[in-house]
Amino acid sequence: MSASTATETRSAAAASVTVMPVLLAISFVHMMNDSMQAVVPAMYTVLEKSLSLSYVQVGWITFALNMTSSVMQPVVGSYTDRTSRPYLLPLGMAFSLLGMVGIALAPAFWSVLVAVLFIGLGSAIFHPEGSRVVYFAASGKRGFAQSVYQVGGNAGSSLAPLMAYAIFIPFGQFGAIWGTLFAGLAIAVLLGLVPWYRKQLDNWKASGAKKGAKGGVGLERKSHPRVVFAMSLLVFIVFGRSWYHSGISGYYQFYLIEHYGLTTQQAQIPTFLFLAAGVLGTFLGGVTADRIGLKNMIVFSIAGAIPFSLMLPYLPLWLVYPAIFLLGLILLSGFSVAVVYAQHLMPAKVGMASGLTTGLAFGMGAIGAVVLGRAADLFGMTSVMQTIGFLPFVGLLAILLPSDRKRYEG
Repeated sequence: MSASTATETRSAAAASVTVMPVLLAISFVHMMNDSMQAVVPAMYTVLEKSLSLSYVQVGWITFALNMTSSVMQPVVGSYTDRTSRPYLLPLGMAFSLLGMVGIALAPAFWSVLVAVLFIGLGSAIFHPEGSRVVYFAASGKRGFAQSVYQVGGNAGSSLAPLMAYAIFIPFGQFGAIWGTLFAGLAIAVLLGLVPWYRKQLDNWKASGAKKGAKGGVGLERKSHPRVVFAMSLLVFIVFGRSWYHSGISGYYQFYLIEHYGLTTQQAQIPTFLFLAAGVLGTFLGGVTADRIGLKNMIVFSIAGAIPFSLMLPYLPLWLVYPAIFLLGLILLSGFSVAVVYAQHLMPAKVGMASGLTTGLAFGMGAIGAVVLGRAADLFGMTSVMQTIGFLPFVGLLAILLPSDRKRYEG
């Protein structure tokens, strides 16, 4: 064996190994990023009192946060697909840090909106680049790698009710200043990760992988009609799921207070169970998808959640806790899988694919937050919770997605 052949063999072997330290590092940063985003809904009950907010104003805060991160994610992803900039990772965290300071010191509703715009912008910058880091570190285990990454994000989101219980309710609005600690830790980790990321980008560009990438479902060009149809359908499915997720994570705590008579702190527990179960579901879904296929996992995650979403508003309090845990476990099991499916549809546009699924589609649920807030003001929170139980039915359209099983053949 020649020296050049041996070198190529060692390089190929190295490329086939999932880089766990990198995955764990970017997953940790994802947790810090989404923890800062989670501060916003965790502050709802506090801000409602300190700034005398209505439900629709709470919805507008969610809208400002999610629309900034969602609309900007595909834009950032499209830009970095053409010319990626590793320094954007710590820069995004710096924007989020400014947002945390803004929330802690905000004197009025409009100043809160400005603060959450900074947090949304920071998240929009981080997510496409973070997904590309995962793509490089994953090797052939795309489902597993993306689930590790998303577990970090979902774990950060699940901290919202705990932070409300332990920090924001006792210490009030200024307690949001603790979010700056998350940003500082994330920036420190990213500065250590940037050299590795820059090297991977250089190798990728030098090998021409960007030009030669092929779709995992046999769809080579993003302009292919089947790709356009599949991506549009996938975005719509994630959009519907995010509406429901916004309803539970943002408003279910108010329903618990009104319907069951729980205190503000007690109402955080079921919300935490829903989000914490989503962390476990995200990991299990990614691992399972590597075995049964991406499309099958997406369909299961939606169909399996429907019975729980329909019965949740009618359950006695003691059954709410196990039911909402199972609901989060099943519903979020398809979260990371949708991202991987999008990347297989658009293998040469990893940033764009990630931005469309984790950004645009999920963030468009912010529109749902405004609609649900207005509906709650007009018709009551009970009617809203009963109605949104039908939203997961949208996910059954996943049956129409092209099969990805060719990825597992050969």
